[in-house]
Amino acid sequence: MTKICEIDPLQDPRWDEFVESHPRASVFHTSRWLRALRLAYGYESSALCTVLPGERLSGALVYCCVKSWLTGRRLVSLPFSDHCEPLVEDREALETLLAYLNNRLRDEHWDYLELRPVTDVASRSRNVERSFSYLLHTVDLSKTKEALFSSFHKDCVQRKIRRAERESLTYESGNTEEILMRFYGLFLRTRRRHHLPPQHHSWFRHLSRTFRDKLQFRVVSQKGQPVASILTLKQGGTITYKYGCSDPSRNNLGGMALLFWRTIEEAKSEGLMRFDLGRSEPQNTGLTNFKEHWASERSELNYCRISDRRSTDWSGWSRPLMEKMVPLMPDWSLVTAGKLLYRHIG
Repeated sequence: MTKICEIDPLQDPRWDEFVESHPRASVFHTSRWLRALRLAYGYESSALCTVLPGERLSGALVYCCVKSWLTGRRLVSLPFSDHCEPLVEDREALETLLAYLNNRLRDEHWDYLELRPVTDVASRSRNVERSFSYLLHTVDLSKTKEALFSSFHKDCVQRKIRRAERESLTYESGNTEEILMRFYGLFLRTRRRHHLPPQHHSWFRHLSRTFRDKLQFRVVSQKGQPVASILTLKQGGTITYKYGCSDPSRNNLGGMALLFWRTIEEAKSEGLMRFDLGRSEPQNTGLTNFKEHWASERSELNYCRISDRRSTDWSGWSRPLMEKMVPLMPDWSLVTAGKLLYRHIG
């Protein structure tokens, strides 16, 4: 019978060793990501492990406690993460961990447990129901640079990269306050365009400080004016695209294509083997097409829940409200709204 214990991954030195060595671990499992979540939003993280205290970890499911008067009390694995696979080796271990958490839901009156796995956990486990579905795109970086470039869409990627180079767009990357704020200026404009408040710049500062050289803000500019920017994170052999933003009036310059290409070039020079392009909503065909133009592999992300209660999707009532309010809000109030709201979302 599988034995379990609960640890604090920010205090237990075994956690980072376990994540670094596990082939299915992602950047979202790391203590760096968990520490940023705690500093920015106060989320307490725990890892349920299939060992006794003092033994080497062999399997785990990490989650955070989200306590909100607005959106409820729930356990999430993990907040603001595109995906977070339960790092277990067989169905018996998974069932044992989920049964433990199901008892905790009932005993402590949590609304539900949400999992964001890469594999289809709902089909592997009892009492688990699918909740939301997304698409995940990844690029295999094991090919040569020349082979990769030739595999990209000729019109939507290759020609845009060449256009950006002809326009003499300048590229820079780093992890400083100056480049963070250039990224954030574009991020604010992009979120407004999507009728959503931005996450507060303190979230990005916490990410910057916890990830250090494993985080890069990447910006391309024209005559000193930012055209497009992305934020990437590194873990193991994978580089992950997490946030992106651009100036729509300059999209024709190919800035975003150049950013992704420079990221791929640098990742290959460092020996990285995989580019995680993150999750996309299936109905967002513009974003999914953009990612597929990079010769990426597409898979399904099926989030799932365990709950004895009927839960409400907050976006069902908030999105129409945002579409009306965001265009009317000045920048300072939009940033403040993001600071107030995102801790309730997770």
